[in-house]
Amino acid sequence: MSVLRNLRTGFGRAIPVSFGIALALTQVNTSFAETINSALASAYNNNPTLNAQRAATRAVDEGVPIAKSGYRPTITANANIGLSRTTSNTTFAALGGTETNLAPGGFGVVINQTLWDSYLTQNNVNSAQAAVSASQQALRNAEQNILFNGAAAYLDVLRDRAILSFQRKSLEFLNEQVRSEQTRFDVGEATRTDVAQARASRAAAQASVSLAAANLKSSEAVYRQIIGNDPKKLSPVKGVGRKFPVSTGKGMVIAQREHPAIKSTEFLVDQAIFNVKSAESGLLPRVDLQASATRNFDQSTTTTVTNNQSVTATLTVPIYQGGAQSGQIRQNKETLGQRRIQVDESVDSVRAAVVSAYSQYEGAKASLVANQEQLKAAKLALEGAVEERKVGQRTTLDVLDTQTQVINAQISLANSNRDLKVAGYAILSAIGRLSAKTLGLQVAVYKPEVHQKAVEDKWFGLRTPSGN
Repeated sequence: MSVLRNLRTGFGRAIPVSFGIALALTQVNTSFAETINSALASAYNNNPTLNAQRAATRAVDEGVPIAKSGYRPTITANANIGLSRTTSNTTFAALGGTETNLAPGGFGVVINQTLWDSYLTQNNVNSAQAAVSASQQALRNAEQNILFNGAAAYLDVLRDRAILSFQRKSLEFLNEQVRSEQTRFDVGEATRTDVAQARASRAAAQASVSLAAANLKSSEAVYRQIIGNDPKKLSPVKGVGRKFPVSTGKGMVIAQREHPAIKSTEFLVDQAIFNVKSAESGLLPRVDLQASATRNFDQSTTTTVTNNQSVTATLTVPIYQGGAQSGQIRQNKETLGQRRIQVDESVDSVRAAVVSAYSQYEGAKASLVANQEQLKAAKLALEGAVEERKVGQRTTLDVLDTQTQVINAQISLANSNRDLKVAGYAILSAIGRLSAKTLGLQVAVYKPEVHQKAVEDKWFGLRTPSGN
């Protein structure tokens, strides 16, 4: 891209250096500039969408201890107190009536323990663990999406800043042309048409500057939304071409094996299988044990205390449940079929994404080379048009048209440069390897397994591992 640095006109003026995309993208004071990795690290740590997904994953983790509660006893305590008054009247008034006042009460403890539930609890635990694995893979996929969107937003801002710089320098150039044509018209060397053409080109350039500024504001707003801060000085991006395989076939193999979208749907299949088994357990017998200890008392003229202890084993055999359990089993089987179809759907989607990403990468590379050649040719054409204008072989309109071609070539080159870098991140995302570790981000990598292990065997406690 060094071919863009020395563009000159035949009017004895150098077209400003910032016309060159290479300089527009690289001549930045990088001593305090933000790099793409530091921007992505901010998004990784602070993006609300990603943090919400992490919270959702932690909530799914709690399904495991909830399911394991089926292995454990339940203990309840109870107490009661009351007042009772009984009156009786005799048919013989002389005998009078009777009145009894009682203050009954009591307290006790009841323990229930399931001895056998036909693998209901075991299947519930397995289902919850599969759901946790699926949620963790969904979190990985969400991380990929945020990192890709952050990289695209970063590169969009760089591109739009470069385009705005091109358009502003073009406007400066055209302002000079208007002054030059007006001067030439005043001395009789140009016509009103030459002046009008220069002014028309300047007006078009002013509109282009306004549009470029609006596009930049939009890109900066998206950057702020994803990264979490305003884009200030941004460093150039080298790209991630060395972090992914060069062939589509190798990328496809990696994606099939590693992509979190595929793995998430596969774990959802496992969850659906265990849900079917859990529902089927509702048709089988179960054995429960109950132990209780109570103390009851009645207070009248004297206090009577009764203590009672009991242990009871109960065998429950379902015979007919109104069709509800059968309906639940059929429903879970249909859900299982849906989950299996979704695996095929995710595989097809990932394959399409891999092919598309590699195609875009190759297309952007070819476009970059072509646009470099286009800009080189446009620069030479502009220099030639200006020289020919001096000897009367070209008109002012020819020079302005050629200048427009230079600007268009610079914008095309900026777009293809951006597209090539974005396509590289798209490939990493498509094969399932766009992560903080792969990119080398300076962050504490979030590990959902830590929370999972912290809660999976908790018997009690209201505070989360984070202290909430």
